Amino acid sequence: MDKKIIVITGASGTGKTTISKYLQDTYHIPSVITHTTRLPRAGEKSGIDYYFETKESFAKNHYLEKVEYSGNWYGSSEESLNKTWEKYDAASIVVDTKGAISYKEKYGKDAVVIFLEVDLETVTKRLESRGDEKHRLKARINSDEFQRDLQIPSELSGKCYKIINKNIEKTKENVNKILKIEKIG
Repeated sequence: MDKKIIVITGASGTGKTTISKYLQDTYHIPSVITHTTRLPRAGEKSGIDYYFETKESFAKNHYLEKVEYSGNWYGSSEESLNKTWEKYDAASIVVDTKGAISYKEKYGKDAVVIFLEVDLETVTKRLESRGDEKHRLKARINSDEFQRDLQIPSELSGKCYKIINKNIEKTKENVNKILKIEKIG
């Protein structure tokens, strides 16, 4: 059996983490642990929440995607995915659309890309309810990355599943259908 990576992508506030957690809770599909050079927050543990790295150790991995944010690096590595695949036949990862393209290019049919979409009004409400400050929220929504992640990039056109996440129960049903089609779980 082929190992699968379920790549969950879309703009901020579309429900990517919720779907990743659903896959974990319902199908026991773990999410790939990503790497960061930021310091652990209270209660976070290395190897569970992230692999906490120094700039030097971070540089030694092979990343499918990485990003620098507020002076810290974040990334998902082939090493971490392979470690997950040693124990499980499927794993999930939450990435932006640029990251999703990298996974699809590297893993082809073994990368099952789910693009979550929500209208701007709903996303704005969700981000507000998370407690994002108004000026930060506005900056985020107007950022190039956020705008880019609102639609399926041409590189993934016809190569991914699109779910409009207006209703979480309906979204979960759609995820279940995708797993059936892909013979996962």
